[in-house]
Amino acid sequence: MAQTDSQSSTFPEIVELNVGGQVYVTRLETLTAVPNSLLWTKFTQSSPGDLPKDGKGRFFFDRDGFLFRYILDYMRDSELFLPEFFKERRRLQKEAEFFQLPELSKRLASGSKDSLFTEDSGDPEEAELSSPVTSSSSSSGTTLRSPGASAGYITIGYRGSYTIGRDIQADAKFRRVARITVCSKISLAKEVFGETLNESRDPDRPADKYTARYYLKYNFLEQAFDRLAEAGFHMVACNSTGTCSYGSNDPGEDKLWTSYTEYVFSR
Repeated sequence: MAQTDSQSSTFPEIVELNVGGQVYVTRLETLTAVPNSLLWTKFTQSSPGDLPKDGKGRFFFDRDGFLFRYILDYMRDSELFLPEFFKERRRLQKEAEFFQLPELSKRLASGSKDSLFTEDSGDPEEAELSSPVTSSSSSSGTTLRSPGASAGYITIGYRGSYTIGRDIQADAKFRRVARITVCSKISLAKEVFGETLNESRDPDRPADKYTARYYLKYNFLEQAFDRLAEAGFHMVACNSTGTCSYGSNDPGEDKLWTSYTEYVFSR
């Protein structure tokens, strides 16, 4: 009777990983490309039965699933190109230390902002910024996007309500709904919003899939807009709908307005 992967003493050529809920599929030779790294040790000095697995039999690592893409890129190509406005450098350095990649950790600690790291050079090369993405309005200038940053769209949705009293001269009474939704490719949403993204409504989805169920740990739209601007996005469209109702059947009572607005950003 043939042995299962969990019973076999050797690892398969194609390996499935679950890193913090994110699924990766890669080659065994990629995981063992850097001698004496944690992954090299796990996949050369152990057997499949020694490593923890998730419910689907994928090798599990309780680490940052989003940042692992950069760890894997480094091990695959012996270089790492970080997107412009990358805000997770310190966290990525911690991941590099955990996975026992001292060269990568050192370069992350000493490298300048927006750097191209390669194993062939001791110094980081300056990132190339020669491919600007032009705003939809020529008067608004240009937004620079690093060649390593992926293009795409992110839609921000926001529901809010406010009450206008019978005296229309009085200030409106606003009540903000503390939920700002995100619709985009999962990897793009995580790149931009990082740990401010709440994934509880749509967990354990691959990075190359799309979702409309994420929301942000922000109370103000401007916080999301600032983050998008820093990541090189600009707004390309916006639409809004609203309804009005009365607090009671008396038309003289306060009016309650409820609105839903979507903002579309592109990079």
